[in-house]
Amino acid sequence: MNIILFNKNELIDNSAITISLTDRRAEHIIKVLKTKCNETVKIGIIDGAVGTGKLIELTDQTMVLTVDTLNSAPPNPIPVTLILAMQRPKTMKKILQSATAMGVKVFHIIETWKVEKSYWSSPLLKESELTKQLQLGLEQAGDTVMPQIIVNRRFKPFVEDDLPEILRKSNSCGFIAHPYAENECPHKLQKPATIAIGPEGGFTDYEIIKMSNSGMLPVNIGSRPLRSEFAVTAILAKLI
Repeated sequence: MNIILFNKNELIDNSAITISLTDRRAEHIIKVLKTKCNETVKIGIIDGAVGTGKLIELTDQTMVLTVDTLNSAPPNPIPVTLILAMQRPKTMKKILQSATAMGVKVFHIIETWKVEKSYWSSPLLKESELTKQLQLGLEQAGDTVMPQIIVNRRFKPFVEDDLPEILRKSNSCGFIAHPYAENECPHKLQKPATIAIGPEGGFTDYEIIKMSNSGMLPVNIGSRPLRSEFAVTAILAKLI
């Protein structure tokens, strides 16, 4: 946790925040940062500014942080839209956290042929759980801007109707991560990108054709097939 995030409505008169000691933020401040009274920590308002706060009070139940500064901008996002076939929940958590830490601000979660149907009943897809994973990524990166997640269960309508509009609105190049593609993933792309990552087992030939017809290019990031969570990090690192 490289920043202590809080919602604007947690502020008291825009000058202080009270945190219960059962809160994981308080636990981090005490046990990891080992912050003492009158010492400062990095803070940020979700979807707002970054600054510093000072620990001024610590009781058996709560701590109080005052806001010293709150006037710096969060890190710049990266111009990438990430399309993810629904993953095993543990894998999806890793992807959401790492991609958010790297600066992705738009996620589309889609269903494909090789996605296990049981994954869609996971508690992970509750809004509160998705927000938790995104916040963990923001905390890692010292960021405050919460990404957007759109869930699309129907593959064909998404690819035929939504995907071309996503590419048009973002003015982005579209890429399908595919270990057996002839084209190599470009390096340090100088424009926005939309990236599709398949499920365990990858996309089917039909799915690759449909996405290609909508403007996406299959690319490889090397000759070794990678797990989805590693493929996301690898392709983001190449493109940005």
